[in-house]
Amino acid sequence: MRSHPLSCERFFVVLLACFTASARAEPPTLPSRPPNIVFVMADDLGSAELSCAGQQRFATPNLDRFARDGLRFTQAYAGAPVCAPSRCSLLTGRDLGHAYIRDNADDSSGNQLPIRDEDFTLAESLHAAGYATACVGKWGLGFTGNAGDPQTQGFDHFFGYLGQVHAHNHYPNYLYDDGKRIELDGKTYAPDLFLERALRFLDAERERPFFLYYATTVPHLALQVPDDALAEFADRFEETPYDGKKGYRAHPKPRAAYAAMVTRLDRDFGALMAKLDDLGLTEDTIVVFTSDNGATFELGGYDPKFFAGNGSLRGSKGTLYEGGIRVPSIVRWPKHIAENRVCEQPIAHFDWFPTLAAIAQSTPPKETEGVDLAPVLVGNGALPERALYFEHAAGGGWQAAREGNWKIVRRFDAKDRAKSKIELFDLSSDPSEKTDVASSRTEIRDHMSELLMDRTRPTVPSFFLPVDR
Repeated sequence: MRSHPLSCERFFVVLLACFTASARAEPPTLPSRPPNIVFVMADDLGSAELSCAGQQRFATPNLDRFARDGLRFTQAYAGAPVCAPSRCSLLTGRDLGHAYIRDNADDSSGNQLPIRDEDFTLAESLHAAGYATACVGKWGLGFTGNAGDPQTQGFDHFFGYLGQVHAHNHYPNYLYDDGKRIELDGKTYAPDLFLERALRFLDAERERPFFLYYATTVPHLALQVPDDALAEFADRFEETPYDGKKGYRAHPKPRAAYAAMVTRLDRDFGALMAKLDDLGLTEDTIVVFTSDNGATFELGGYDPKFFAGNGSLRGSKGTLYEGGIRVPSIVRWPKHIAENRVCEQPIAHFDWFPTLAAIAQSTPPKETEGVDLAPVLVGNGALPERALYFEHAAGGGWQAAREGNWKIVRRFDAKDRAKSKIELFDLSSDPSEKTDVASSRTEIRDHMSELLMDRTRPTVPSFFLPVDR
């Protein structure tokens, strides 16, 4: 096994400085090596789609157990309300005022824009520190042969979908394996292949620190799931067959299919955790589970009212209301993170790069809007006061920011970009963003409006270019 004694000593100092004893916590211990990192990213999974977060239509026992074993953030944010920019934010540690990828299709032709050579990623940081690195599932940040190839961005191995649109079919005719296109018969469920490949990676790299970025495509549409998973829910719900007219593939039992997709995700997550147990690596591994954005709207057979994937939060995927960017977020690291904790402090995807780099004692992001979460993870510390910034290109453009409990949302008029509407919400009393107080709290509105303009950088290619800057 590799040993990094100086790195471990430095991290031990951080643990001692940040750790606050509790009845459930054990004293921190010096790691014998830098911890392994498994980062699981679900696709379009809302903040209330785990049973530990209130889901009533189905159960997620493995993720519920995982939450009991670790720390669950109740106010965690994605980097963006759609796939590609959210993943860019996670892997580069930048918010959407500074990240290069700001939408799913980022050039004038509507093509997927790759991240650049100069975009320093979490995988590059960990790889340089001696970690074995792999991405399994959906990439969405470039293709083989351009700057966004995952194997030029720090990953030793990649298996899955490079392109986002390709990932809309869970029974693909091909996938990519370390840059090579492999042909499939269109009858194999891609998430099953992801699990198989991830388990193989854990087996192969168990003797040295590893970073597994497990970016499953579930439960993103289309509604597709193997028959054995569908059978559990086939007669449980009243169903209206989905005809495929609102995008994606038709399905005769759309509610059953969605429930089966999430529970299969839970099953696969349980298999990953069981493999760590079998290899004796559970205590040596920090595991993070989250989603790339909130649950989607009424599209492709998904029933947002029935599943209430975003709980009582306003909005959905593609919006900057809380339902579009609030996501599940759970982290476990035995003997370092106390069990069965819930944290209400706001965090965001761009915090994970500086946090995991600090834990691994690898190179931190060159520039970041994120903060190291160690004071919260290993103790009861508070994060620094700051503003979280978000933007999105759809419908003329959106901006949003949260500072303390204040949240501002600015929506540009799709027909006249010189016009926009500003809403202001007090999330401490109005987490569902039902009451706009912009007209009565003008001093807060003006301060937050200035913050919006201070946090964006319009020189990056994007559909979203603020008109008054």
